[in-house]
Amino acid sequence: MARPSPDRLNLLATGASVSVALILVAAKLWAFGTTGSVSVAASLADSGLDLMVSLGGLAAVRYAQRPPDDDHAFGHSSAEDLAALGQSAFILVSAGAIAAVALGRLFADTETPIANAGGGIAVMILSVALTAALVAFQTWVARETGNRVVLADRLHYLGDLVPNLGALAALAAAAQFGLYALDSVIALGAAAMLAIGALRIGVGAWNALMDRAAPTHMIRGIETLAEDWPGIDGFHDLKTRTAGSRVFVNLHVEIRGDLPLTEAHDIGAALRRAIVDRYPNADVIIHKDPVRTKKAPDNAGA
Repeated sequence: MARPSPDRLNLLATGASVSVALILVAAKLWAFGTTGSVSVAASLADSGLDLMVSLGGLAAVRYAQRPPDDDHAFGHSSAEDLAALGQSAFILVSAGAIAAVALGRLFADTETPIANAGGGIAVMILSVALTAALVAFQTWVARETGNRVVLADRLHYLGDLVPNLGALAALAAAAQFGLYALDSVIALGAAAMLAIGALRIGVGAWNALMDRAAPTHMIRGIETLAEDWPGIDGFHDLKTRTAGSRVFVNLHVEIRGDLPLTEAHDIGAALRRAIVDRYPNADVIIHKDPVRTKKAPDNAGA
């Protein structure tokens, strides 16, 4: 049997993520309806977010396999950032609603009992098991393909294990010891985690939409490659910008002017391949300039 291609593996990983999220949303809806637990509600909101993020990841992977078109010469990756802003707003509203209900129950004169805790416990055990299995599969795929979308989704589901385990603990404490207040406390912690995650997603998406430069370590890595590359006597005007999961890189390198055009081209092409090998999410354009004693003005020809 032939080994699946990297594109196929990435689609399988994101498809599995969507499937797991759908199962968990359905199971937790039932669990919340039968238990009334706000910690289960927090976990349900998190799974709802997972479903949106997973659908976005699946769409992003499929989109990434399409070539740029006439209207989008640099591709469509900024759509990921627009979707992320909407997701972050949804998460913040959900976190606020969960926190409000949890605080109301925590400071109420009478405790709110949790019904059918056994059924809720069974659902949360299912949630932990499915999430752990998905993380293991995504870890393998990310190691095989290096896909950033799969790797980010894996990290997100790793974080989901915490509220799932918290809801499981709250249900067990209510069933065994009648500690109903613990449900609200854990729900508040889960709401805080959701809010922090939403702000991080929103800030990252906003920065990308504003053409924020690549991370410093990536810029320095590209500079190091260019500085040491055979046949290149210098470089200037290194510019980067992020868009979704892509990083666009523009670099001017200085090559001896008396070299044959084919040889000069090969030097630049080899450097470009080295940058893409190190940073697979990079889209690199290299301009080749003859060695000059002083920098050309910004509006000079390439």
